[in-house]
Amino acid sequence: MTDPREQKFQQLAEQFPDAPMAQYSLGRLYCEQHRWADAVPPLERACTLDKTYAAALVCLGDAYAGAGRKEDAQRTYTRAKDVALEQHHDGLAQDIQDKLDFL
Repeated sequence: MTDPREQKFQQLAEQFPDAPMAQYSLGRLYCEQHRWADAVPPLERACTLDKTYAAALVCLGDAYAGAGRKEDAQRTYTRAKDVALEQHHDGLAQDIQDKLDFL
């Protein structure tokens, strides 16, 4: 069964290609569905558009990890942790460190 959100998020990503949230929403949905390879392009786009989008960075790290791209996951989680600390999100930074430790 197809998730009804997929078509909506695809349309938003196409309609607003420069909106990080539109790209993130599509990529996050794919992560929820464990469609790791599909999740990578929109999440990379979201992170390119907003280099301080911590949630998108974490989700991209998850997608890389799920796709077996360990080095990319480590690099992305490290960047996400740095961003979280810069934004004073210590709890998020600890959650990201846990992901790094698990890799």
